[in-house]
Amino acid sequence: MTATPRDAGLLRIEIGVIWRIDDHGRLPGPEDLVIGVAADGMTAAVGGGVPGELATRLLGLVARGTPSPPGRPPAVLGECQELLGDGTTVSGGPSYLVRPPVRFDVPVAVLQSADPAHAMRVRPMLPETWDPEEWDDLLAGRDGAPWAMIVEDGQVVAVCHTARRTPAGAEAGTWTSPAYRGRGYAAATTAAWAGLLAGSCPHLFYSTSADNHSSRNVAARLGLRNVGWLWKFTRR
Repeated sequence: MTATPRDAGLLRIEIGVIWRIDDHGRLPGPEDLVIGVAADGMTAAVGGGVPGELATRLLGLVARGTPSPPGRPPAVLGECQELLGDGTTVSGGPSYLVRPPVRFDVPVAVLQSADPAHAMRVRPMLPETWDPEEWDDLLAGRDGAPWAMIVEDGQVVAVCHTARRTPAGAEAGTWTSPAYRGRGYAAATTAAWAGLLAGSCPHLFYSTSADNHSSRNVAARLGLRNVGWLWKFTRR
C-alpha cells in the first residue's frame, strides 16, 4: 500500500491538480505565486511570467520560511509580496482532504453521472449561472465528470462536479442555488461525488476561500480534514 504523503506534500499535489503545473514546475497564470502552508511544512509554485531570478528568490524564501497556524498568514507572505510589488493581491483559504467513504443524508434524491438516465433528466435544466457549452460538456462527460446533482421544484439546485483532475488527484467544484442553501445539499452532492471517484483517483481535494463560510460549513458537515491553507498572489 502506498503511504499517504505528509500534509505539505498533499498541498503540493493539490496545487498541481488545480493549476496543472507545467514541466518546468511553473503555474500557467494568472497567479504569480501559490504557497501551500501545512503544519509540517510549506510548498510553493511560481507563475510562468515571473523572471527566473525572482522565481528562485521566492522559492528560497518559502523553503526557509516557518509555517503558521491554520488561517494565519505566515511571515513569508509579506516578504514575497514585497518582492512581487504592488501589482499583486493576496488571498487564501483552507484546503481539505476528502477520504471516502463520506456521507451526508438529505430527504431528496442525489442524481449521479454514473446513471445515463440522470444526465438525460437534467439536460434541459440549465442553471442560470452555467454556460450552455460547459453544461453540455459536463453532461456528455467531456469535462467535469463525474458529478452529482440534486433536482427540486423542476430545477437543478445543487451540483458537485470534478473541477480539475490529473492522474494525481481531483478537486471538487460545488454550486448551490441561493434559494436552496443551508439544507445540506452541497454536502450530500460532495459525498456522492467522492463515492464516484473512490478507488479510481489517488487524492480528492476540497478547497475554498477564507470568507466563504457556507463552503467551509460543507467541509465541517462532512468531517473533512483540513490539511492546510493555499495562499495565492494574483496579478491585478
